[in-house]
Amino acid sequence: MPISTASGVNIYYDITGQGPAMVMVHANPYDRRLWMFQAARFSQFFTVISLDIRGYGLSDKPETPFTLEDMADDVLGVCKTEGIDKAIFVGCSVGSGIALLLGLDHPAMTEAIVLVGGSSRGGGNIQRRIDGFTSADLPAYRRLHMTELFAPGFTETPHGRWVMNLFDENSHTLSGESIAQIFRARAVCNMTPRLAGMKVPTLVINGEHDGSMPGGTETAALIPGAVHAVIPGTGHACSIEDPMAFDAPLIKFLKDKGLWPA
Repeated sequence: MPISTASGVNIYYDITGQGPAMVMVHANPYDRRLWMFQAARFSQFFTVISLDIRGYGLSDKPETPFTLEDMADDVLGVCKTEGIDKAIFVGCSVGSGIALLLGLDHPAMTEAIVLVGGSSRGGGNIQRRIDGFTSADLPAYRRLHMTELFAPGFTETPHGRWVMNLFDENSHTLSGESIAQIFRARAVCNMTPRLAGMKVPTLVINGEHDGSMPGGTETAALIPGAVHAVIPGTGHACSIEDPMAFDAPLIKFLKDKGLWPA
């Protein structure tokens, strides 16, 4: 599995396919496998990179303070390692914040951004999340967090149980303090005042039951020309809850913007 050290932090990632670059940045409390279905489908047309953000998967888990800009530098470091100078950035939740920051700060290398959740400022429940992940039973709290992010009843379905077990398997490797630093970094980065200046094509996606719907709606309304799609019957992690329904508006958006490879 490739590793980038360009930002000074070890960031592991998967890379598959050929074509224009599509870089996928996952949410709390998942890892790069949140995008497994999209990597399989879009790698037929794109070079798809799905990375473990710092704090998750095989990447480093620093416990000292860092910023959302530092996390964006991790993504840029992966691009540098792979020689990528232009990409479509797809992010969910904190990954959405990173993609949004990249679109604002690095428009020349950003073909488009796709914001799943789409909030331009830190969300609520930050201290509750920090307390939960730094508690004595991180695996149990991670499972609770995931359950809250999915649509009601999803975790009781065969697909939902499989997804939960998939991410449960490595919970014992995580650092609660590192995850807490991710929440702190996201909480203090408010990009709302900058949205009117966004220069790159933007798609905001929310699940029907996504708690970030108000934030996503606001972001889509404030970015000039942004498209907003809602995936029925899904929650915050809609890309893995209903991959086919998630992929459809993304494909349409890319085709409409002339970004789908011929």
